[in-house]
Parts: sequence; structure tokens; C-alpha cells
Amino acid sequence: MGSPQALSENDRRVVAWWAADCAERVLAMFEWESPTDSRPRDAIARTRAFARGELDAAGEIRRRFVAGRAAHDVTNPAAIAAARAAAQAAGVAHMGAHALGAAAYAAKAAGLSRPNQVDAVRDEIRWQLDQLSPEATTALRRLPLLGEDTSGPLGPGLLSRGVLAANIRAIQARLT
Repeated sequence: MGSPQALSENDRRVVAWWAADCAERVLAMFEWESPTDSRPRDAIARTRAFARGELDAAGEIRRRFVAGRAAHDVTNPAAIAAARAAAQAAGVAHMGAHALGAAAYAAKAAGLSRPNQVDAVRDEIRWQLDQLSPEATTALRRLPLLGEDTSGPLGPGLLSRGVLAANIRAIQARLT
């Protein structure tokens, strides 16, 4: 049996659109530092194409790491987080839980870009939740809570620590 973090292909397509929205909202933070690097923008475009049914999961699984490599080529923490948001969005084709990773990294990027605004992360998460369709909300509710299942991105790893974990917990709390 597969991981409960995977979601059905239909659910992954539904949440992919939302993940792309989250990543695209902070994309300028990456492009400001690296305007000629199209990897994160391409990952977001591919995520949307997957959501529309134009790309299959198998092809996207092979390409999901490309945007993440862009994070190694910038130095600004907000730019790094923005590239990782795009990479997580691209990972939704493989596993639906990456949608929460995209949102968490996007909220992190928003907070890093506005360090003097104490509500920047909270406001970003509020915006993200406002963008959810009823179908995406239902799909995300099917995911296990952060840390309850070890067989995917919501298990032990980068998303389960620090600000990313706090962001995912905030999102999941509002989904219930």
C-alpha cells in the first residue's frame, strides 16, 4: 500500500494548482537575485500543466529536483526559500504532501523578505488558505498531520523542523 501522503492522482492535480499559486506568489524574491535562472518559474509552469492533466506524474517525478538545485545558486535566504517553494510544488506530481511543503516554504520566504513585519508569515498563510478551492481543502484534509506518518515529506526531515514545521502545523490547524 502507498503512503497516505501520496494522495490519489486526481487529488494531486487539484492541490498542484494551489501549490503553484503559493510558489508563484514568492517567485519574484528568487528572480530578483537571479533574473536569468528560469528553473523555479519552469517548475511552477510544469506544476500547473500537471494540474491541467497535460503532463503525467512519471515525467514530473524525474524533473522535480530541478528547481531545488536553483536554491543552491542564490544566497539571499528569501530567494532560497522561494526556489524551494517551487521545487516542492513540482514534487506534488509525485506526492501530494509536497503541496504543504510549497506553502510552508512560500510563507518562510514571505517572512524572510519582511523581517520587520511580525505578521508577514501569518498573513501569507492566511492568503494561501483563502486561495484553496473546496476540492483542494478536502484533498489536503486527507493528508496525515505533520509527524504522524514517516513515509513521505510530512515525516522526519526538513519539513518537520523549525519554521517550516510551524507553518505546516498552522495550515493543517486551519484546514480542520
